[in-house]
Amino acid sequence: MATGISAVPAAVVEGPAAWARFGSGVRRFIRKKPLGAIGAFILIVFVGMAVAAPVISPYDPIAGDTTVRLLKPSVSHLVGTDQFGRDVFTRIIYGSQTSLKIGVMVTLATIIPAVFLGLVSAYFGGWVDYGIGRLVDTIQAIPFLILLIAIMVVLGPSLVNVVIALSFRRAITESRIIRASVLGLINQVYIEAARSLGASGSWIMVRHLLPNVLPTIIVLASLGFGGTILSEASLSFLGYGVPPPTPTWGGMLSNEGRSYMFAAPWMLIGPTVALGTVVFGINVFGDALRDVLDPRLRGS
Repeated sequence: MATGISAVPAAVVEGPAAWARFGSGVRRFIRKKPLGAIGAFILIVFVGMAVAAPVISPYDPIAGDTTVRLLKPSVSHLVGTDQFGRDVFTRIIYGSQTSLKIGVMVTLATIIPAVFLGLVSAYFGGWVDYGIGRLVDTIQAIPFLILLIAIMVVLGPSLVNVVIALSFRRAITESRIIRASVLGLINQVYIEAARSLGASGSWIMVRHLLPNVLPTIIVLASLGFGGTILSEASLSFLGYGVPPPTPTWGGMLSNEGRSYMFAAPWMLIGPTVALGTVVFGINVFGDALRDVLDPRLRGS
């Protein structure tokens, strides 16, 4: 009598877990790009400081106490107090919330229109490409700071208007970078195959072109984030940014730091160090991210 042989399924060898792959990628990034890893650490500290602001400092960033005005740095006030008796370290922490909020909002308001204009311009070409190109040329001809101040004078100082002013120019001019990346892909074989199968233009742009320009988009967002924080500080320094008493690093440098830069230099040093450190960290991290994501810069 024939004996039935039961088939035993072969053991499936699973690949490394997602967290293990992520940890390996992080270690590889730290080894190859140590300066970029330092920038990433600064960015993580910056975001954590903004999120956990009420936990880090017990003081109110707006309410003052005249009995402790212009105190030097001490254990109770790490970076001293300002002319209204407000803790400077607390205002730096809450200022990071404002910078983070503006940075995220401006980045989204910049990248989405820039990607749309870049994709449409490169894919359709012709008069569409010509019209968008002339719009970009027109906006680029206007100096950045003059355009910022003009928009803020017309709209007035507020958080939303700062976001509009900071994102308007970049949303148009950065579309040229996206367009250049798409032009390098538009004649690839898989694009021609999708066209021959009857795929619509919107499907090709979303399904094939957008994923391939994603590294460029990520690099633009990371590098533009630091520039946005610096531009917001410049607007606040000139008096066109987020109106007081909302704490912002640029406002602390302009409204308070300049007036008391000799009597209470910590009011100027604190936000300057915070602003410089964060912008440095974001820029070196974005530069390292570009080297990692761009195949032409990865090396062998």
